[in-house]
Amino acid sequence: MQKPFQVLTLVCAMAAGLIGPASAVAEPVYKVGATATGIPFTFLDIKSGKIQGMMVDAAEAVGKAGGFDTEIQQTTFAALIPSLTTNKIDLISAAMLKTPEREKVVQYSDPIFSYGEGLIIKADDQKDYKSMDDLAGEMVGAQVGTVFLDALNKHGGFKEVRSYDSIPDLMRDLKLGRIKAAFGDRPIIAYQLAQGKNPDVKLSSTYVPVVMGDVCLVMRQGDAEKLAQVNKGIAAIKADGSLQRIIEKWQLN
Repeated sequence: MQKPFQVLTLVCAMAAGLIGPASAVAEPVYKVGATATGIPFTFLDIKSGKIQGMMVDAAEAVGKAGGFDTEIQQTTFAALIPSLTTNKIDLISAAMLKTPEREKVVQYSDPIFSYGEGLIIKADDQKDYKSMDDLAGEMVGAQVGTVFLDALNKHGGFKEVRSYDSIPDLMRDLKLGRIKAAFGDRPIIAYQLAQGKNPDVKLSSTYVPVVMGDVCLVMRQGDAEKLAQVNKGIAAIKADGSLQRIIEKWQLN
């Protein structure tokens, strides 16, 4: 005789919101690797102690629209792909351009943003650089793990190609005259120089980038379900204008 009463109690509890519907499933939480040195795409905010930036905002917006939560984890650029392939993180959200070589190891989402490399030179350098050929015989540099470092080594003709762990390290050696020029993510360099913190260097206004690429969310190969979730979220934030607002917020438009 107690069974009808138990069923009635359960129905009332569900109606009151005390018990969720049987079909309710908690959204997955994906660990997202992001660097501390890629402002405005990703960077460590000193005040909050958290990683912030355009690609952090984009990853969180994609997750909300795609049906998953995100947990941002600070990771060095060179360790992003190894951390992904060893399951320490589930996604990469950083200024990591899509390349055929990287696609042999990981898979990319639909594009979020596109750009090419910038040539960084000393502020008093008045030469009109148009291509890498204009730096033949010189010492140049780029950040470890970037497609720009690969492009310099493949191009050849330089006295030496030096690699750096971060853009600040690269700019330091450029200011000290240890290298003639450096190559890096143009939007990142432009944003940092606009803050007025490196008056001794500048972006060449005449250089034409050749390493153009897309910035995407990156995940392990073969994960079709995650790729579908991510691309669903990207399509949604493009359609409703959320992505464009994020791009404008970080002065990348």
